Amino acid sequence: MSAMFEKIAVLGLGLIGSSICHGVKAQGLAKVVVGHAKSAETRKVALEIGLVSEVFENPADAVKGADLVILCAPVGACAALAAATGKYLREGAIFTDVGSVKGAIVRDCAPHLPLNVHFIPGHPIAGTEQSGPRSGFAELFHHRWCILTPVAGTDLAAIEKLTKFWEALGSNVDVMTADHHDLVLAITSHLPHLIAYNTVATAADLETVTDSEVIKYSASGFRDFTRIAASDPTMWRDVFLNNKEAVLEMLGRFTEELAVLQRAVRWGDGETLFNLFTRAREVRRGIIAAGQDTAAPNFGRDKS
Repeated sequence: MSAMFEKIAVLGLGLIGSSICHGVKAQGLAKVVVGHAKSAETRKVALEIGLVSEVFENPADAVKGADLVILCAPVGACAALAAATGKYLREGAIFTDVGSVKGAIVRDCAPHLPLNVHFIPGHPIAGTEQSGPRSGFAELFHHRWCILTPVAGTDLAAIEKLTKFWEALGSNVDVMTADHHDLVLAITSHLPHLIAYNTVATAADLETVTDSEVIKYSASGFRDFTRIAASDPTMWRDVFLNNKEAVLEMLGRFTEELAVLQRAVRWGDGETLFNLFTRAREVRRGIIAAGQDTAAPNFGRDKS
């Protein structure tokens, strides 16, 4: 594929940022890819493994001349990055991000961006529990969804160009409002992470069960909670602080459903339990049918 962009600036070189760099290089989507990272060690590693041709401590130096700028930092850090780079952005550049919350990104970043820049917030729904510049890989976005939430009045050609960029990285792309995105992700991503963190913390706090027993006898359900709970604490702290209304709404609904289950268990109401478990099982089958997971034994994990 011929280069879609002259220069791409990736601000933040963790899992998502480094994976974008790998994908861009694999597909030849840019003539030049540069990066920004606060950490000297991250900058060193980024050059060592060839993520970027140049990497800068100052984000303003990275964005100069770039026709695509991608914020790959925690949501709470994006306002400062927009403020630091806004006046250095090239006219006609696309300015986007990869955060799990979109309303806060629009609120915090838009005031710092010039009108001659196309502001298109985005969220690739892909990831692992790993972090850092060595954690990325080009295939991370393959067959995953990327949601774009352009602000009102955004140029349609710019939206189309960013759509094609994510498609070239292997993603399916959908477009929706920032508020709707935040509500959907509150139930599909944010609430499950909150439950996982709390479940693992509860196990760690049990006085009648030792830490060694928690580790030794972890069944697959708890083990999978620990995988989710191993995600970047800074990123998830910022997610919950910046999407609290939607998360609290979903947490309230979850609490109501949990009360129903509690009563069913207490009173031996097998029919209620069976019906709820059956409904939940159908959701799992729908996810597999949509190609968002595998039905392979052991979730396709390598047992070796």
